[in-house]
Amino acid sequence: MTPLSRRAFATTATAAMASLLVSCGGEESGQAASGDSRRARGTKGADEAPSLSPSASANSSRPLGRSAPVRLQIPAIDVDTPVIRLDLAPDGTVQVPPVTADDRAGWYRHSPTPGQVGPSVILGHVTVGAYGDGVFRHLARLRRGDRIVARREDGSSADFTVSAVRTVAKADFPADDVYGDVDRPELRLITCGGPRDGDEYRDNVIVFATSASTTPTH
Repeated sequence: MTPLSRRAFATTATAAMASLLVSCGGEESGQAASGDSRRARGTKGADEAPSLSPSASANSSRPLGRSAPVRLQIPAIDVDTPVIRLDLAPDGTVQVPPVTADDRAGWYRHSPTPGQVGPSVILGHVTVGAYGDGVFRHLARLRRGDRIVARREDGSSADFTVSAVRTVAKADFPADDVYGDVDRPELRLITCGGPRDGDEYRDNVIVFATSASTTPTH
């Protein structure tokens, strides 16, 4: 990302997460959950936070140009979903995928596209109200090494490998880890998780993934 786009992304990142939390319980409206402030800052779950090792950076695939994702495939949890674009709402928060029976993931369009250098951010519901399970219902089941494929609008694709899965209290959301600048293509998948508090979930599930390969257009 350019310095200007990095600043714009960082400025709206908090709004993006706040917007996701409002709808995370699968309702069309509601209040964001506050999380459990007593939980130690950090992680629980499958893996530790990802680190950028020299060998990992050297083995990364060649970055692609900008092209929006149109489909997301996660074979380990049987996800094969169209991807819609999420923009800013009139109140300055970021849109979330609509609560519908055919739940879809949404790419935050002010983040890098999958395959570009930087953290591409894709949001999804864990549940969608009366419709039941959301597209990211089983996101927390992913493990290090699982494959994620983002199909792009220009016909190219970007393959990622899961490097970490973290479950964190919403009050302790690791914004720097999720939205911070990186020197290679990376992917962040975000949904809700943990115990429910009324209609809302108290935690967030965040999948960190690094680029494994890219397939340009022919």
